[in-house]
This record gives sequence, structure tokens and C-alpha cells, in this order.
Amino acid sequence: MKKGSTFLLKLTLLVLALPILIICVYAFPVLFFDVIDEAINGETVAIVLIGFILIMYAAAVPYFLSLYQTFKLLLNIDKNQAFSSQSVSSLKLIKKYAVIISLLFLIALPFIIVVARSDDTPVFILIGIVLAGASMVIGVFAAILEKLLWEAIEFKRENELII
Repeated sequence: MKKGSTFLLKLTLLVLALPILIICVYAFPVLFFDVIDEAINGETVAIVLIGFILIMYAAAVPYFLSLYQTFKLLLNIDKNQAFSSQSVSSLKLIKKYAVIISLLFLIALPFIIVVARSDDTPVFILIGIVLAGASMVIGVFAAILEKLLWEAIEFKRENELII
């Protein structure tokens, strides 16, 4: 396979990583320190926001790890090693990271509900549910791809033994 055949997908990974990195490095710290001042004054919504921000930082870790595994999978495709155990293990890790992200968003949902009720914006609840559902869909998709890839590897091994 040509070296640049997965270039667009690698570029997409970069586009997916940059906004989250910017939010984690610039937006969340500013918000966190503003909320800390309000939490010291006894604002319950501020305390809830601190929990939400910490959960979002925790969700960023498996997010970036899954992007790294996706990058490794694309490198395997570039090297004509798409049907290898390394690819299966990358998909397995992507599946696990997606489930972790989904669980973290489900844990954050009560925090989102408190903030949405205080600001009278129920759209936040919908956004939290969509994010949890989207990462779960990615996990299920990765599990299906993992199974299909494993079956393709087994089929390839059987054909190598026959010929």
C-alpha cells in the first residue's frame, strides 16, 4: 500500500486531538481557577463544576490513548500489516478506552444535570447523553472490527496452511 494512503486519516486524528488539547491546556485551567474562588465562597454549583472538570480531565486520558492506538493502527495499514495481531490489540485497546470514556461521561451526567438545572439549560443534559452514547457506539464498532479482523487473520492462516 502507498505510504500516503492513510495521510488524510492521520490528519483527521490531528484535527480531533487539537481542540481537546487546547481545551485541556487553556480553557479548563482558567475555568477551574475561577470556579475554585466561587467554591471557597460556598457555591454548590461551583463545587459541582470542579467535579465535572476533573472528570473531563480523566476522560481526556483515554481519549488521547485511543487516538494513539488509532495512529498505530494506521501505521500498520501503511506497512501492509493490517491483518496482524498488533492491529487486533490496537482495536481491543480502542474498545476499552471508548468504554472508559463512556462510563466517565455517565458518571459526569449527574454533574451536568445540576449545572443544567441551575442555568435552566436542558441542552447540556442532551449533550452529555450524546457524548456518552457516541463513545459507546465507537466501542461497539471497535469490538465488531476486532472480531472481524481476528476472523480474517484466522482465515488467512488457514489459507496459508492449505497452499
